[in-house]
Amino acid sequence: MNLSTNEKKLRHLETFKRLINLGLTTVCLGLEIAIFAYWWQMQFRWSVVEALRYFQGKGHVLEVSIYGVVLILLSSMYGGIRLGYLKNVELIFSQVFATLMANIFIYAELSVMAAQPFVPDVFILMMVEQTIVVIIYINVANRLYRAIFPPRRLLLIHGDRPIENISSKFALRKDKYIITRTIHVEEGFEAVCRTIQESYESGECNAVVLGDISVADRTPLIKFCYGHSIRFYLLPKITDVILMGAEELHVFDSPMLLTREYSLTIEQRIIKRCIDVTGALILLALASPFMLLTALAIKLYDGGPVLYKQVRCTLNQREFYIMKFRSMRTDAEKDGVARLAQKNDDRITPVGKIIRKCRLDELPQLVNILRGDMSFIGPRPERPEIIAQYLEVMPEFACRMKVKAGLAGFAQVYGKYNTSPYDKLKLDLTYIENYSVMLDIKLMLLTLKILFWPDSTEGVEAEQITALREERKKQQERQDKKDEE
Repeated sequence: MNLSTNEKKLRHLETFKRLINLGLTTVCLGLEIAIFAYWWQMQFRWSVVEALRYFQGKGHVLEVSIYGVVLILLSSMYGGIRLGYLKNVELIFSQVFATLMANIFIYAELSVMAAQPFVPDVFILMMVEQTIVVIIYINVANRLYRAIFPPRRLLLIHGDRPIENISSKFALRKDKYIITRTIHVEEGFEAVCRTIQESYESGECNAVVLGDISVADRTPLIKFCYGHSIRFYLLPKITDVILMGAEELHVFDSPMLLTREYSLTIEQRIIKRCIDVTGALILLALASPFMLLTALAIKLYDGGPVLYKQVRCTLNQREFYIMKFRSMRTDAEKDGVARLAQKNDDRITPVGKIIRKCRLDELPQLVNILRGDMSFIGPRPERPEIIAQYLEVMPEFACRMKVKAGLAGFAQVYGKYNTSPYDKLKLDLTYIENYSVMLDIKLMLLTLKILFWPDSTEGVEAEQITALREERKKQQERQDKKDEE
């Protein structure tokens, strides 16, 4: 296929963008590593000189290299080097957090090498210096990056559902995306393809978004965009998420995808259980002083019970009693109606607000993990009444209970407090269909980051389930009307 001049230009621009991103990231990480190398030469190496004698003169290079590798890996995991992808404040927070984790790791390593705890004051000073460098550099680099590479201009192809929901998502990232044109899929395949080509060749749009359109309408458009080397974004359906984790087989002379009847193999279940038990025992020992203080604060505030037990559902929709430190008033559900915690919920006590912000209210769930009701990582357990409401509009919601419920999950790491139930379901299914032990470990490390991010501790908006039910009802009415015609 011959590429047009505009297509070649866009390809070169994309390559240039990646090189700029790589260069700016390298400078940022290089500056942080240089700060560590300076303090290594001035301070740290004298405390571990005996250990380094085994490596002779190369020991200094080795130690700085170890720090560099750890910092790069953590920065990549936490998203600290994703210029142009995250918002400025998220980018700074991610890189500072990655640097903190790298410094904690290297502090522990050097303490072992020195056979005694390092004095932390120099590490704190180094962390302050690195934080200042990160804040200044990322602000400058991000401004430069966005000046060179403006937001991507999008053509949105949509169906009958109102486009406000999709538009509002993209509007949150105007620094990255701008929807400049829309077209309804019912205008026909030929008209849509003509619009794509015209928008692409004129420069009005340089990417396509395939929104809430049927698989029958979507498939030929995917082939068209792929065949013409046009970038497109796809908002996946549940079936797409399931196929993401399918295993590729080559039994015949054509590829075949396999989705198994079970989510985790027996080996994965054994390893996952061992990690859960070991981790829960260690954390219970470390957290016991904080749990004692939390219990005391709750009791002194209103004299009510310290723990709050509630029926939740786990693997195969089995019910169990989840345990949390009580963060709401004792009469929070005196009307007997089950409802999710909402943003700015007035039922939460002053003590409750603090322990929810710090996630201390979740600590008793370590006992649930030991009992085998929950795992560290998995979809958050819901109440049977809430599940029943979800199942009315999302029968697929039952699929998230193919694995054990978790203390934290994919939806908590990558979603937000107001992420819609349908999108949270897709995130949870992404975890289930792509499960691995390494993914669990990665999500555990990412959970440390979201504990300090404000969005992660809020409740849901009040009308999410109702809004979803109304949307499904309107969608069905539109389909019925179309069938009558």
